[in-house]
Amino acid sequence: MLPVTRGEHGQTLDAVTCGQSSAEPHHKDPPDSRDLLAAAQGGDEEAFRRLYHEVQPRLLRYLRTLVSDDAEDVAADAWLEITRGLHTFRGDLDGFRGWAATIGRHRALDHLRRLRRRPGADLPVEALAQLAADDDTAGGALDAMSTDTAIALIASLPRDQAEAVMLRVVMGLPAEAAARVLGKRPGAVRTATHRGLRRLAERVGSVPPATHRRQATGELRQRWAYGGE
Repeated sequence: MLPVTRGEHGQTLDAVTCGQSSAEPHHKDPPDSRDLLAAAQGGDEEAFRRLYHEVQPRLLRYLRTLVSDDAEDVAADAWLEITRGLHTFRGDLDGFRGWAATIGRHRALDHLRRLRRRPGADLPVEALAQLAADDDTAGGALDAMSTDTAIALIASLPRDQAEAVMLRVVMGLPAEAAARVLGKRPGAVRTATHRGLRRLAERVGSVPPATHRRQATGELRQRWAYGGE
């Protein structure tokens, strides 16, 4: 576990890691999660609504790191695919989050490829928005560091580390589920997460100025769209 590191303004690494250990930065499923999934798969509309509200906020924040203001449209496309394939899913709530993230990521990358091909279109360069939720672990932890500061730090990481940190911290996925999303081995995801968090610890005291954050996050999204590191 990384030590808590303080920057020049007293920010702590806990704000970036959402107050969790870098080893397993995900939350536990509610005890009735399997029943909830089974009911939703059986056509129970209330169960599906609860499942949606459990997964959507984290999925939307993850998608915003890829497509910015278009995240809601991409998420809507993802949920259409999720709804159509829900009866085929097998697994627990962690697995469902990973499955939803995989679908969302594919739709986001499709969206970026369309933007790249569109004549005169610019890839979105707005800041990675709303890392913190209103009432989850991240929401409280990020009180110690402004959201745009944490975003700028994550945006400065290499692609593999940034996406590993986003999936494990923002989506709350264990390494195995994050690995399935990224098509990598769990050990590689753990390593990328550890290295990313270690870099964040080193950079807490040297946060880029606000005028540079837009450029940093735009460059990150450009790398993702073009498949670079």
